[in-house]
Amino acid sequence: GEEDHLRIISIQHGGDLATVFRKLGEAVHILESKLDFMRSNRLGYLTFCPSNLGTTLRASVHIDLPKYFSKPAATIQQQAGQLGLQVRGAGGEHTNTNTGVRDLSNIRRLGQSEVDIVAGVFEAVSKLIKLENQEI
Repeated sequence: GEEDHLRIISIQHGGDLATVFRKLGEAVHILESKLDFMRSNRLGYLTFCPSNLGTTLRASVHIDLPKYFSKPAATIQQQAGQLGLQVRGAGGEHTNTNTGVRDLSNIRRLGQSEVDIVAGVFEAVSKLIKLENQEI
């Protein structure tokens, strides 16, 4: 199962990541005015799951790229990894990545700002969309 103590999700249809990120920031600001979060100057936010150290932000895009996703799973994972993305099934971690819509999200959370993470996901997904449109 999932191991987060608290999960804040900002989601909407379409490709406007800036609006989704702004809404997330507003929600976090409200929570931070009421709650104290554990934070290390060296490691960032401290969470139950060590892979989420740092910003703890997992910026994800649910997308179907039928031509691109028809490649072997190992090729997709390797190419996505080179772009700083991990590929999951649309149902979350450990779900089927063999058909339909996939969840593409940032691998790194430590050593990057939230803005850099969202911008990186946007750029990487844009490259994959371009590859999809070039596929024969």
